[in-house]
Amino acid sequence: MNELRIGIVGLGNMGSVHARQILDGKIPRLKLTAVCDTDPAKFERAPGVKAFTSSAEMIRSGLIDAVFVCTPHYDHTTIGIDGLQQGLHVLIEKPVSVHVADCQRLFAAYEKRPKASQLFGAMFNQRTDPRYAKVRQLIQSGELGEIRRVNWIITDWFRTQSYYNSGGWRATWKGEGGGVLLNQCPHNLDLITWLCGRPSKVRAFCGIGKWHDIEVEDAVTAYMEYPNGATGVFITTTGEAPGTNRLEITAEKGKVVIEGSKVTWTRNVVAMGEFCRTDPGGFTRPEVWNIDIPTDGFGEQHNGILKNFTAAALDGTPLLAPALEGVNSVELANAFLYSSFTDKTVSLPLDGAAYEAHLKKLIAESRFEKKVDVGAKSTGFANSFGQR
Repeated sequence: MNELRIGIVGLGNMGSVHARQILDGKIPRLKLTAVCDTDPAKFERAPGVKAFTSSAEMIRSGLIDAVFVCTPHYDHTTIGIDGLQQGLHVLIEKPVSVHVADCQRLFAAYEKRPKASQLFGAMFNQRTDPRYAKVRQLIQSGELGEIRRVNWIITDWFRTQSYYNSGGWRATWKGEGGGVLLNQCPHNLDLITWLCGRPSKVRAFCGIGKWHDIEVEDAVTAYMEYPNGATGVFITTTGEAPGTNRLEITAEKGKVVIEGSKVTWTRNVVAMGEFCRTDPGGFTRPEVWNIDIPTDGFGEQHNGILKNFTAAALDGTPLLAPALEGVNSVELANAFLYSSFTDKTVSLPLDGAAYEAHLKKLIAESRFEKKVDVGAKSTGFANSFGQR
């Protein structure tokens, strides 16, 4: 097989972007042979491609080798399971699922997949970004030393009320399962676990409709503790302009900061722990080297994941973003929300069943009346990464 035939389910903002990139030949050896959406008017976004209104029908059509799920969040689980059970490669937009229990259902379907060669990937496009890849290399190699603290202020996700009014599913417990944590921040939550590992406990404070007329969180401040004693803070919102995007990781061999296009490493010549134990001075500090880590742009982003997925299917290349790792960002988002709602510190691994029951209660008891403006637009992306 010298090409991979893929079908896209969901031709909304991101699905139509992916379709256009494939049709324009931006992904060598990947061919868009089918699309699916419940709204036939969207078929014009993929001209000349066989169209379906039923994902089940498209999955069983024989026209595709892989299915790319780009629907609203809750459908990721059911459509993903169907694709896996039918022997297709499956790629899912972020988040992999709304909550941990649904992730577990997806993973169970993957474990029982009919073909051992089936791929299961996630669209964590920021893993292609050289800035994060370089920092991960520093951490994985041990060159940065043991992490002591991580702090990410990611508040440049500004969204207007018009954005939230552009769709009935947006920013509701029933339609989306959450707000900024489930929509804008899955990439950041994926990266913070990809880089620093999984926390052991979290304590979070989430503002529900703090800056917008919505029933889900649009502001979050969370504290994290790691098994080695390291701590972390994660701050995000869609209600702040101009906002900040600054990731700071402090470890034994210094401090790494990613902000804008720059990656800087203030490197301790002697590890801080060793210096603290052995230096005779009371107010002395380790000598530092100020290093600008070179990076080239922001990577191939979505197209990079699609290229990697295609190479994995055709050549056996390892997946850059396996869907099984997608539970990390979902679990962290769920844990932040659960901590805020219960006013307690939450330990990980999260009790997925308990959180699912809590979410179902939020849905059942919701009295929120969603305002929908059919003329509102949400296709203008806040950055170059095509976030929804």
